[in-house]
Amino acid sequence: QVQLAESGGGLVQAGGSLRLSCTASLPTFSKQHMGWFRQAPGREREFVASISWSAAATYYRNSVKGRFTISRDNAKNTVSLQMDNLKPEDTGVYYCDAANAGIWPPPSDRYLGLSGQGTLVAVSS
Repeated sequence: QVQLAESGGGLVQAGGSLRLSCTASLPTFSKQHMGWFRQAPGREREFVASISWSAAATYYRNSVKGRFTISRDNAKNTVSLQMDNLKPEDTGVYYCDAANAGIWPPPSDRYLGLSGQGTLVAVSS
């Protein structure tokens, strides 16, 4: 059964840091692009960051550039999101998902909908 499991969220003050992890029981993990998304209360899910299957390329939404860093370890089937200088507007449930390699960066509709329960990030001002 294909599963993605997100972890590492928590409550942090503005300016603080968190590191999110996503563990994938995905046989083709090393050949797939991975992405992080978030959903704030009352809002639609939005793209945050993505990393290519080889980790050679990364892509971020403008509002997190310079603050967030996405990385992956294909030997461990994990993808991480280091979040620094957090802001209250970063609050939300964070999800990871996979996209088949091909188009880079993958548009949101190319992701496979494999996200787990997500992990909550709450940033207080």
